[in-house]
Amino acid sequence: MQISFAQRRKAIQEKHGVRPLTYWCDEERGTVFCLMEAATPEAVQRLHAEAHGLVPNRIIEVDPAVVTSFLGRMNDPAAVAREPLRETAFRAIMFTDMASSTDLTNALGDAAAFDVLQEHHRIVRDAFARHHGREVDRAGDGFLASFVSAAQAVTCAVAIQGAFATHNAGAATAIRVRIGLTAWEPVTEGQALFGAAVNLGSRICTHAAADQILVAHVGGELCVGKRFSFCELGEVKLKGFPEPVRLHEVRWREPFADAT
Repeated sequence: MQISFAQRRKAIQEKHGVRPLTYWCDEERGTVFCLMEAATPEAVQRLHAEAHGLVPNRIIEVDPAVVTSFLGRMNDPAAVAREPLRETAFRAIMFTDMASSTDLTNALGDAAAFDVLQEHHRIVRDAFARHHGREVDRAGDGFLASFVSAAQAVTCAVAIQGAFATHNAGAATAIRVRIGLTAWEPVTEGQALFGAAVNLGSRICTHAAADQILVAHVGGELCVGKRFSFCELGEVKLKGFPEPVRLHEVRWREPFADAT
């Protein structure tokens, strides 16, 4: 019979006669504080040693009344305990890049080119807001964003290209972008994303032409059953990746899933 983590934790607590109440972290100092009920400090030491091996370097006996007056409560509220995790390690990753931006600056001059760049940022960020994309980073005339699903990312990419097509129809200066998409579990540090999945998304974006959306094969597979129109491009050699990468183009001009 398998014993769950929760059952094992409860058994260890009962064995040592310790009842954990709450905990909090001081990130700046790199310390963790645990509030527990126990008969002796030794019982707390033994609990930590058996549970995970990280024993406290200091145990302080406190008056419950003082804790309540300081923290406002002794136990975590039930609503917090029931709150589900809203994000997983999985991310759909999008890179966007404004094509021929250097030529645009040379043709228009710095001031006028800056106005065009601001309009570019507004259109992309508006699409992120409408399709639940999280802006992770911006470098000059491009964006790195993440989504909780590949379908969400593709829908947003189509919305971005559609918005620029509409803008270009009535603008004196056209804005053309390339978009690269992939999906995996990148390394996270705070709000930043790192790792092979991020590098791949960047390379795919660089490989794309203006007005094009390219998706890594894994992203296309995750969109199976969705009403997107893909064209398989086969395997492509990308800088920094020893093996060819299979890519798909999103036919965003063709009618399919709502991307408004």
